[in-house]
Amino acid sequence: MTRKGEPASAKDLKAFRVQIDKLDLQILKLMNERADFAAKIGKVKTDNNDSVFSPAREEEVIANVLSANNGPLPEVTIRAIYREIISGSRALQRIDKVAFLGPEYSFSHIAALHRFGRGAEYMGVTNIAAVFEEVSRRHVDYGVVPLENSTDGRVADTLDMFVRLPQIRICSEVRLHVHHNLLANCEQTEISRIYSKPQALSQCRNWIAKNVPQASLHEVSSTTTATQFAKAQPGAAAVASREAAVQYGVRILFPNIEDSPHNETRFAVIGQHDSGRTGNDKTAVMFMIPHSPGSLADILGIFKQNKVNLTWIESFPYASAKGEYVFFLECVGHQEDAKVKKTLSLVESKCEKIYILGSFPLAPLTE
Repeated sequence: MTRKGEPASAKDLKAFRVQIDKLDLQILKLMNERADFAAKIGKVKTDNNDSVFSPAREEEVIANVLSANNGPLPEVTIRAIYREIISGSRALQRIDKVAFLGPEYSFSHIAALHRFGRGAEYMGVTNIAAVFEEVSRRHVDYGVVPLENSTDGRVADTLDMFVRLPQIRICSEVRLHVHHNLLANCEQTEISRIYSKPQALSQCRNWIAKNVPQASLHEVSSTTTATQFAKAQPGAAAVASREAAVQYGVRILFPNIEDSPHNETRFAVIGQHDSGRTGNDKTAVMFMIPHSPGSLADILGIFKQNKVNLTWIESFPYASAKGEYVFFLECVGHQEDAKVKKTLSLVESKCEKIYILGSFPLAPLTE
């Protein structure tokens, strides 16, 4: 054993590795014991026709582990480890099929991996409408769609699909801290074209104008497609994720080029069912109200009177009726909480139409 401050010898190093090998075998044994119990739970769920994916329970498991974590591993590492443990255990019960706005290593794919891990089966589709359709037709169990961005605001295509398919439920959310990178296999001064999807270019517009003013900007369908162009074309660069750079072998010239250091995209996990209560939930609602002065203020007043906090509100044109709008809002609490239940009942009495899109656990910001 070395004294404090003394360098470890080769003998000490070997002893440390022996201990790590022993611990690895213990960890493996415990993980498989845990998986056995997960499989038994899966059988109970199957017998009762319950969903295998339970965001509320998964958040409870991770919160329980994090509360006992004294380090040295940081929270982000513990979350990543348990995400895959839970994903693998879930796959023993049933392999979920998940649709996302593709292709692979787009930010929607990254968000899906953060929520479901590597144990799920993924399907990349070409647009947001297709994600909803795959869920609606039960070709997949869940879909992951962008809902809003801290820079660009709401994602209109997602809101439009909730209007078209209001029976689809939000059962979870993913908050992704979006870091954009400038990828290229040439030098900065040689870049003549930069490719990316419109939202990514918008979120980096100031950085690009200052640092690569000679380059023309070209919109493509995804950041992954942009990365493929950067790899194949001389003088081309892409704004994309670190994961895309690694996957396609394109060099990261500049990391974290987003104009806002707080750039975040929130994704909705959509499916056929709600999430259970965790005590730390949100509820999403879509409604239409009479086209008269003060009608929206009356609705908002109900939330205020019942002390139910609103975290998000959006208006969206209703295509089937010229000049009419659909409203989306989220409030703190689960729809089964007494206070929220009472509030939504009062709101319903003032609305022409109302749809509860789902209750789900508040998600932490994920790097």
